[in-house]
Amino acid sequence: MNARPEAASQPIRLADYRAPAWRVERVELDFELGIDAAEVAARLLLRRDPAQDEPLRLDGENLELLSIALDGRPLPVDAYRLIDGGLEVDGARDGSVLETRVRVHPAANTALEGLYLSGPRDTGFLLTQCEAQGFRHITYFLDRPDVQSSYSVTLRADRARFPVLLAGGNPDGAGELDGGRHWARFVDPHPKPSYLFALVAGRLERIERGYRTADGRDVQLKIWAEADAIGRCQYAMDALERSMRWDERVYGRNYDLDVFHVVATHDFNMGAMENKGLNIFNAKCLLADPDASTDDEYRRVEAVIAHEYFHNWSGNRVTCRDWFQLSLKEGFTVFREQSFSADMNSAPLKRIEDVSLLRRAQFPEDAGPLAHPVRPAEYREINNFYTATVYEKGAELVRMLAGRLGEEGFRRGTDLYFARNDGRAATIEDFLAALGDANGVDLTPYLAWYGQAGTPRVRAQGAYDAAQRTYTLTLSQHHAPSARQPHKHNLPIPVKLALFGADGRMLPMQMDGQTPASETVVVLADAEQHYVFRDLGERPVPSLLRGFSAPVILECDYTPAELALLLAHDPDGFNRWEAGQQLALRAHDALRDGAGPHGVTAWCDALATLFDDPRLDAALLADLLTPPGEVELAEREPLVDPEHIHALRRQLQLRLATRIGRDRLDARYRRLAAQATAALDAGSQANRRLKQRVLQLLALLDPALACAHAAAQYRDAPGMTDRLGALAVLARHDVARGAEPLAHYRARYADDPLALDKWFALQAQLPGESTLARVQALEADPAFTLKNPNRARALLGTFASGNPTGFHRVDGAGYRLYAERLLALDALNPQIAARLATAFNGWQRLEPQRREAARAALASLAACDKLSRNLAEIVGNMLKA
Repeated sequence: MNARPEAASQPIRLADYRAPAWRVERVELDFELGIDAAEVAARLLLRRDPAQDEPLRLDGENLELLSIALDGRPLPVDAYRLIDGGLEVDGARDGSVLETRVRVHPAANTALEGLYLSGPRDTGFLLTQCEAQGFRHITYFLDRPDVQSSYSVTLRADRARFPVLLAGGNPDGAGELDGGRHWARFVDPHPKPSYLFALVAGRLERIERGYRTADGRDVQLKIWAEADAIGRCQYAMDALERSMRWDERVYGRNYDLDVFHVVATHDFNMGAMENKGLNIFNAKCLLADPDASTDDEYRRVEAVIAHEYFHNWSGNRVTCRDWFQLSLKEGFTVFREQSFSADMNSAPLKRIEDVSLLRRAQFPEDAGPLAHPVRPAEYREINNFYTATVYEKGAELVRMLAGRLGEEGFRRGTDLYFARNDGRAATIEDFLAALGDANGVDLTPYLAWYGQAGTPRVRAQGAYDAAQRTYTLTLSQHHAPSARQPHKHNLPIPVKLALFGADGRMLPMQMDGQTPASETVVVLADAEQHYVFRDLGERPVPSLLRGFSAPVILECDYTPAELALLLAHDPDGFNRWEAGQQLALRAHDALRDGAGPHGVTAWCDALATLFDDPRLDAALLADLLTPPGEVELAEREPLVDPEHIHALRRQLQLRLATRIGRDRLDARYRRLAAQATAALDAGSQANRRLKQRVLQLLALLDPALACAHAAAQYRDAPGMTDRLGALAVLARHDVARGAEPLAHYRARYADDPLALDKWFALQAQLPGESTLARVQALEADPAFTLKNPNRARALLGTFASGNPTGFHRVDGAGYRLYAERLLALDALNPQIAARLATAFNGWQRLEPQRREAARAALASLAACDKLSRNLAEIVGNMLKA
């Protein structure tokens, strides 16, 4: 079941797309479920495109064909052919019925694609994962998203071993069978592609709630988990109801089945999956309780619940025509999820979080050998395109369109999009056409964003004419060539802006023919454009790209004083934070270049002034006190020395801590610690966030005092946020003192896989070359296994992607160990191996010694026989770029 197909010889190209010659109008599936073996009978009603004359070819991998019949007659062996990746059948015609029976092996399926076993064989349960191409591991089928079929699914199994039987759609009967077996049937009235098929079978408990939709339908909401986890599902149920209400109010979308199932599993390659009526979740994105979950994890659960539910329309009812259109469902749904989270929590903080992720994950992707457009022109392995570019940058493109149309115009456009394409497999062109047609505007220029890789740079220069009382803002756009796109086109770039006076007031802006306003949006469509603002009595300070109105890198010659003014006065929460980030980058550059104290002083002074401001939100202050991360700092360097960057960032934070002062930090920490609570309201979460940041800064000035606070915080912590935060400070600043709480944590959460993942990850990201030995020791822990994606990501993924000084050891030992583990993981789970391999992205920009060591590690991987398509494509692309 864990076959590792060799790298595909030919890429699949968007330009070669053809509508399917055959479709499946209706599919009836009958499962005989078992742990070691399961049999799947499929009955397909076929429809043929009369304009195409091609034989019937079905996709299928790792299937044992037991029988095959066409129109009720068993087929002789010369009437069909088992070919690489599928099955060809002779004699089929429009209206034919093809029946097959196959055997699959769930317990042996460590790739977690198709039908597999989650957990131990004696207590685990069966489930499926079919996106993107997992259904072909279950039965022979036209496994492509533009083939949409009506499904009827019957499950049969031993009742004692599999008391719960679930599939997508509405329940359509259940009953008893001889020999202690039972059956259940589900029918989905909405045609869907095969990637949205799902089943679950095993010993599970549930919580449930009735829900009435805005259009008056009664729905049962059911969340399923194993007995030891079901008590941690209540927050997810509440989040699900909030998501449904929000989607009804904001987008007018109602749920459309009689029941909505959500299932938690610890063995899952992704975060969650939006299968129609039966969402399957990685447990880390569903389970939550104060003792074991951090504040960030609570927000993550709420966001992922919303994301998967929103897919019911933006992905399921309207799906993507082909996998090149993946961002049509994912980028759009990420935007919907972000908007929901902003409404449920703090909009400015959510925007900061989203842009931080974009810069940390997607900007480096755009700048490295794995760069690709939001809609790629070709691929070899589609699982490798579930990337930050498709998701996060795709969401930014939708955000630009929503900003262009305004709230009411965007709602008109999405209403038309859903109405036109309900039950269809759509394209990005269909999306843009609906948005534009509903508002009488031509949005086709924005299509260029979907086809062009790389992050645009926007340069801004301002000139004030005191005599004319005018301010001229000049914007220009620049696009670096890339290997596959040496020539780039100009893009429409919306720049939201405001102007500020020297006293921090927003100035009224007036351009020719426009009504004065405090904020406006200009669209930079040419290589360079000039914008003249009139009747200004002083030279303004521009606040540009407010709310991060386009996914670009802004270059503007602000003075430190101008940035400090925006940091102090800009009401746009994102741009206020951005001004602080830019000041921090100037301070970093000053330290790096030995340019003197002034650049550092401006940042430190500005934040020291804000530190005790009671009007400032505690969570925003915590973010303001955090300089850009090492990944973002590395993007500014032509040659990257991770150890040097780490030392500079530490020195920068030490300067800030010194400027604020030990006593002020200690006093602020004590005030926040006195308010310790496990409450989940916004204020309590904000206080915990700031408390952790203050403790980190204090630890740079007075490690002994900070670790004393951390030890007490760990001992008295009311919840996981405080507990894990204290443990991180102890482990980083006092190895001897941190050993006991680390051991205590390990024992306390020995039976909690999600809490143990945090324990592995915390240690994997401790900076320094010695962490490699710690990682190797942790691999020997009985709880570590490569077979569980969460555990592999927690230890190995965190080490490689979250610990620059540990992974990028100058002797190359981190690279060699990681390459060895990727090879072992590839034999078990190619998807996870390929995703973890992206930690090597950007290796070409390392300083020479590390660069050669990274290249050698990648070359050793590339030389291995029979790499999976997934890993071979990633490694090959990185080596040849």
